[in-house]
Amino acid sequence: MKASYQVLFCVIVLLAAGFGASSLYSRESSPAAPQKNAAPAAPQSSVDRGRYLVENVAMCEECHTPRDASGNLDESRRLQGAQIWIVPVHPNPNWAMNAPALAGFGGYSDEQGAAVLEKGVGPNGEAIRQPMHIYHMNHADAQAIIAYLRSLSSAYPQ
Repeated sequence: MKASYQVLFCVIVLLAAGFGASSLYSRESSPAAPQKNAAPAAPQSSVDRGRYLVENVAMCEECHTPRDASGNLDESRRLQGAQIWIVPVHPNPNWAMNAPALAGFGGYSDEQGAAVLEKGVGPNGEAIRQPMHIYHMNHADAQAIIAYLRSLSSAYPQ
């Protein structure tokens, strides 16, 4: 009886390997097959690169876009600044209660924006407050983000 279980196990393994190989083959031989979780195409311009970084890397909308009563992002006020919905586990006097508006990048110079994105230093010269992440971006990426945020000024009045 033990030998029959071993044979059955071997057959199952071989069938599974065969199905796995055939599904790999069919994906490779079908270039038009859709891929889940495929990375977005590489951006072409500085503004496109900035948009990619804002939306897919830094995910700025999560804190800088207001939420509706259900907790969903209010896309009609995208990147317009918002009350911080994340709370610290322990009281933290350095915790920011609001995320500033980013659309249009009004009120900030390129140098101030670069300092935030490259060094984690806010416009006041002090370290940015939590829950904002401290990024150490390269200068080209910081400039691309700033260019993208400035491009939003016509779509999002200040």
